[in-house]
Amino acid sequence: MKRWLLPMLLIAAMIGAWQLAASSGVLADLFGIEEFLVPSPAEIAESLWQSRELLAENGWTTLEEILLGYGCAVVLGLAFALLMHLSETVRLATYPLVIASQAIPIIVLAPILVVLFGFGIGPKLVVIALICFFPVTIATLAGLRSVDPDAIRLMRTLYASRAQILARVEVPSAAPDFFNGAKIAVAIAPIGAVFAEWVGSTSGLGRLILQDLGRLETARMFAAVLVLSVAAIALYGLVALAQRLVVTWR
Repeated sequence: MKRWLLPMLLIAAMIGAWQLAASSGVLADLFGIEEFLVPSPAEIAESLWQSRELLAENGWTTLEEILLGYGCAVVLGLAFALLMHLSETVRLATYPLVIASQAIPIIVLAPILVVLFGFGIGPKLVVIALICFFPVTIATLAGLRSVDPDAIRLMRTLYASRAQILARVEVPSAAPDFFNGAKIAVAIAPIGAVFAEWVGSTSGLGRLILQDLGRLETARMFAAVLVLSVAAIALYGLVALAQRLVVTWR
């Protein structure tokens, strides 16, 4: 109970302070801007209700992109981590490339993908998958390479094959690390979706946020950010739940 009560109390206190500061004009004076540019939580909640259909429609588009891109990243990350673990040649050849893939600014890569593949869902999936691929791959590889050597030696004394050692010792041992990487990936997946939609999209929360920014509809812009944040928290919770159900030995 305390685990949930303290964060909720802190959030309630922050929202209350925000409401007072926004309604009294303190925030606007602090940043030197007009009051309508700093909506209060009450105004954001009102916009959230009034634009619920628009936010739901665009939210579903963004959620679909996140789920598909994240799924691709998990599958590819697992496969690549296994390949690098099983083959030293593959690991030595590709590990620097995996690191280098994160040196490419996503905001720069996204327009190139739009030029190559158009304004469909393809470029967005590539951007999200590229962001999520790294933590899944690196965390899983670290888990596979940190298996207790005594456990592997024990399996070899029982004449276990390489596949049996992988399935019965290395993969279960690396499962917690994989889920840790998966949780990081799902938390940052919405960032990739928003960047991709900013560059080129006809729908989605990222596009809606960009439009509202240009129109100075700040209350609905904050409402869209809130929907995106809630979706990210819910996805993180689902991955954490899957970890508890799968990694029962921890």
